[in-house]
Amino acid sequence: MTTATNHWRVRRSGVRRLSAVFTAGVMAAAAVLFAPQPAAAAETPWLDVSPDRYAAFTVPAAYVQEHLGSVSQVVVEGNLGPSAAWAEFGLTRRGDVWSGILGPLEPGLYHYQVTADDTLSLKDPTNSTTVASNPLLSTFLVPGDSARWLADAPTGTGGTVETLNYRTRSGQRSALVWTPPGYAGKGPKGYPVLYLQSGDAAKVTDWLDLGRSKQILDNLSAAGAIRPMVVVINDANSADGRELKDLRKAVADSYRVLRDPAHQAIAGVSDGAAAAVEAALAKPGQFGYVGWFSGQSVPQVDRKDARTVNRTLKVLRLYTGNVTDPAYNPTYRLMKALDRAGVRFEVDGVNPDGGANWTTWQENLVDFAPRLFQHVSDHGPSPGHRSLRGEFAPPPAGTTPTPFVTEDGFVTFETGPDIKDAQHVTVWANIAPGGSWLRVPLTRDGDRWRATVGPLKPWFYYYRLIVDRVAVKDTSNPTRVTTEPTWSTFLIPGPGARLLTDVPAGRGGTVESMTYPSTVAGQDRTALVWTPPGYDPGRAQPYPVLYLQHGGGQNHTDWVEMGRAKQILDHQFLDGDLTPMVVVMGNGNSSNFNRELLENIVPTARARYHISSESSQQAIAGLSMGGGQALGVLRAYPGEFAYVAALSAGFGSGTGVDVEAINSGTKMLRLYVGDRTDFVYPSFMASLTTLDNLGIRYEFDGVTPGPHGWDVWQKNLIDLAPRLFKR
Repeated sequence: MTTATNHWRVRRSGVRRLSAVFTAGVMAAAAVLFAPQPAAAAETPWLDVSPDRYAAFTVPAAYVQEHLGSVSQVVVEGNLGPSAAWAEFGLTRRGDVWSGILGPLEPGLYHYQVTADDTLSLKDPTNSTTVASNPLLSTFLVPGDSARWLADAPTGTGGTVETLNYRTRSGQRSALVWTPPGYAGKGPKGYPVLYLQSGDAAKVTDWLDLGRSKQILDNLSAAGAIRPMVVVINDANSADGRELKDLRKAVADSYRVLRDPAHQAIAGVSDGAAAAVEAALAKPGQFGYVGWFSGQSVPQVDRKDARTVNRTLKVLRLYTGNVTDPAYNPTYRLMKALDRAGVRFEVDGVNPDGGANWTTWQENLVDFAPRLFQHVSDHGPSPGHRSLRGEFAPPPAGTTPTPFVTEDGFVTFETGPDIKDAQHVTVWANIAPGGSWLRVPLTRDGDRWRATVGPLKPWFYYYRLIVDRVAVKDTSNPTRVTTEPTWSTFLIPGPGARLLTDVPAGRGGTVESMTYPSTVAGQDRTALVWTPPGYDPGRAQPYPVLYLQHGGGQNHTDWVEMGRAKQILDHQFLDGDLTPMVVVMGNGNSSNFNRELLENIVPTARARYHISSESSQQAIAGLSMGGGQALGVLRAYPGEFAYVAALSAGFGSGTGVDVEAINSGTKMLRLYVGDRTDFVYPSFMASLTTLDNLGIRYEFDGVTPGPHGWDVWQKNLIDLAPRLFKR
């Protein structure tokens, strides 16, 4: 998920102009909150979040074994997906721990639990945070400007939360009450009051534990953005006729609040939103302000009450997340119903990066609370929000190839009916920050499973279905990956992915197979060869050549099927950025790659293509295992290839290296690596020290955001190819 900073900004100018002192205080408080919590039983924390927002999970295998028994997989599941959707992040068994690194995460509040084999869950015992409604959940806050309202307010500046017990016809009930800083039970003036409701699927305490309502109200109060008010947090049932009346009476009896409608507000999430609007419309004149946060059922709107509603209701404001929010269509229907009835309302627009979750509702509260009980001139949507112009309806089940991709990057995955009896189905894809992998749960829809995910940025994506812990191919997606039969692919077009798209027919280069006898493997093998548009085997000057190698578990097909090498090279050639060259993608799965390359691949390529044998016109590069092979060739045959590049691979030891020959014979040694989610990152960084100590000249422009995966290597090729064979 990408949440733009200004999505969190309240539109009133007074809120925008937060003083530097306040901002610094909030961030300081965030740093305190974000510090590691005391570990239970002196255990090493399972979660460590770095200052640059990477979350590293390390779960002891012995603890999992003791509490859950023998398991085959462990995931961290939480609001980690696009639009803060619930998703699973798979951990890898490394020695005596299950571990993994995810990030960089957007600033915000995260909640998570540890789950094994789909159904066995436990709480992180080393994280002291709790969620009252779900004992398995823990939370952590990633600080940042866009999440500044979620941090604890500076000491002494916050309000107070206490429990209000009251009696109704159906029995004893309770609500939570926030009173502002400086509130006193006695005085000449009363306070306005906001009734803030949870939904049926949420508990009252969720507004504190997951909604961060206290922190939001404290910070808005400290910034002078809201009028001092009392906020009553209750469940949706309390908005039901008599019970709401009982609650309001109990509040009036216990707190110094104003009772007139102009100083009464009500809002809620999900079912609580529907109940809030129903309460305001069914009996007009009770509330002056109403907020709908992702309501999912449209209350009846009667035209005969419109005049009374419009006279007494100062603000009726509607909020919804994007198409992943089940409230998206109901919100549109409510808009149409209000229009037909002649009831005035305003819309915050569609939050493009928010779904049906507390991340979205936190933003709703930040926008709504400053609009209460005071003059506000701006009644439009929040910055970056989009108009809600119609309902979202993906194609009917089974009518199109999957996945179904909208123009704005929302992707609907759907299974066939062949797995209708499955118990747990997820889609595993490179949709996490930087191209890391998350599993998004699918929901049963008749005899199929479905989920809509997004928005995803324009790029190339690959995925597979995980059905009851078994990888399964999406059989309705015609794409294929030779080395990974369960993978499927799709492309979201857009400016950011232009180099990964097909060029117009007839304008690109050509990819063809080159079969050769391998003296190392003892059998015929195949390479793929890209020749540039207009390739001329009879031209006077031979073409320079790049030997481009794949990684472990892959073969010669992967740079074309997964790396989008043809599309990248085609575009760069047509853009005038690429020196005309031939690119040979060989099969590097060999017991002796140096021999395979120099005795088999290179001689065959020279015999069939008009390429140079001059070292200054030869380059070798590879990813992961292939990067190690490229560096191995450099060490064994320094100067044979003037251009060498390694993607996510380390140099190794400095023993037996001819530094002078490497430096004198190599025009460019360029190195790439992903960020700390790339598992070779530590060894790669150690390699830089080795190269520095040896005195070998190299180029390294810093990490490429992303893991040990194709998102990184595609970007590496995009950077590398135009640098080759330049004077």
